[in-house]
Amino acid sequence: MPQLPVCAILDDYQEAALAVADWSALDGRVELRRFGEHLGGETEVAEALAGVEIVIAMRERTPFPRSQFECLPDLKHLVTTGARNRSIDLEAARDHGVTVTGTRNAGNPAAELAWAGMLAALRNIPVEVQNFREAGPWQQGLGRSAEGKRLGILGLGKLGAKCASFGQAFGMEVAGWTRTDLPARAEALGILPLALEDLFATSDVVMIQMSLVPETRGFVSSGLLARMKPDALLVNSSRGPIIDEAALIAALEGGRIGGAVLDVFDTEPLPRDHPFRRLPNVLATPHIGYVTEENYRVYYADAVENVVAWLDDAPVRVMG
Repeated sequence: MPQLPVCAILDDYQEAALAVADWSALDGRVELRRFGEHLGGETEVAEALAGVEIVIAMRERTPFPRSQFECLPDLKHLVTTGARNRSIDLEAARDHGVTVTGTRNAGNPAAELAWAGMLAALRNIPVEVQNFREAGPWQQGLGRSAEGKRLGILGLGKLGAKCASFGQAFGMEVAGWTRTDLPARAEALGILPLALEDLFATSDVVMIQMSLVPETRGFVSSGLLARMKPDALLVNSSRGPIIDEAALIAALEGGRIGGAVLDVFDTEPLPRDHPFRRLPNVLATPHIGYVTEENYRVYYADAVENVVAWLDDAPVRVMG
């Protein structure tokens, strides 16, 4: 009996992959191998995936640069959850004969998380919850209301537009900046168009909703951070490298801005000794913007469809 091709499911931290989708279409067609822990660097990935023909990757948790493809000669089909994945070198995949396919998304959960984090930071919810559970001080400090504050959104695509609508619903004055066609985008959303420096200087909350491309890497510089109000909040649920991390740490350590709400980082998982884990003016979550049951159901159902289609030589959702 011929050996079945191996299909590896990577970085299934919540042990959710097999529970949220119907995998029966692959019964008898592939051998499924689920990896619940992050495999590590390129050497560890190459060792774990030796002989594997099909990989289902969860977003950017495990990157696939050219050097990784060179270590995986048996890989033929790489499925990434989501429609885009900047950590996959698509040109290198083509050069190595690897088909890369993507999936759909469900709603805008990353925008929801950015909003939840902003409200939690403004109202000092984490500290109050911790004090409550530990029978500590009954009420500590003063929260701030979102209503009447200026929300400055950096990037006015799908997620930026969703956050603009959230801000309007909460009675905030919403301003925005985008790299292309700012006046038309702002008019369509009913928000105030601002120059980049003015947005940072006048906003009570600066929310980053940009894509990570070469032009936006390190885009939020020390100069822009220096323009922020001393009590302003920086929110980033897009991609960590959009912000100059060293500059942000310096601003937070020096108390030059009010705080940061972060769900994304330069290195993930974040090292245990990283400053973001100890700074009191940081509210951070472990990149869970897309981690919802609804999203996972779509991700893995589409991943199964992609693998079946690829095995059948049928049309697949090819990326790039």
